[in-house]
Amino acid sequence: MSSILNVDAYELETARIVQDVLLTMSSYECEPVQISYEPSKDRITCSVFFAGSWQGAVIVECPFQMAFEFTSRLMRIPRPGEYNDDVCDAMGELVNMIGGNLKSVLPPGSTLSIPSVVEGASYSVRVCGTNRNDRMAFQGMDGVFWVTLVEIEPV
Repeated sequence: MSSILNVDAYELETARIVQDVLLTMSSYECEPVQISYEPSKDRITCSVFFAGSWQGAVIVECPFQMAFEFTSRLMRIPRPGEYNDDVCDAMGELVNMIGGNLKSVLPPGSTLSIPSVVEGASYSVRVCGTNRNDRMAFQGMDGVFWVTLVEIEPV
């Protein structure tokens, strides 16, 4: 079955949205880069899920140190030295803002879930029933992070 998502528009709009959200909300600059995906043992993964006319998820993955920097900038607090509730809240808000802005390129009628945040050293996130998975890397001053859009197979 063919996808109802315009992948070209997704890639262009995702890059713009990620850059705009981070720059506007936290004065953090980043650029899309072509780099192979390298899962890290110590990372934070956050996601929001779409339901309705388009079903899927947007997932953001980054190293802890980058999540601490995002937290400091988004909340305007000192940079945390360890994972805590502020980091969880900030990363959930970050993926929520990216997902909310991505709704503009998705088919009308899609809704967002509450964000989920996972942290740790040994885990994987899988979305069952997926049709496609488009991952983009972004380079910031603290390293590389990934944004992935997962489409769930229409029933």
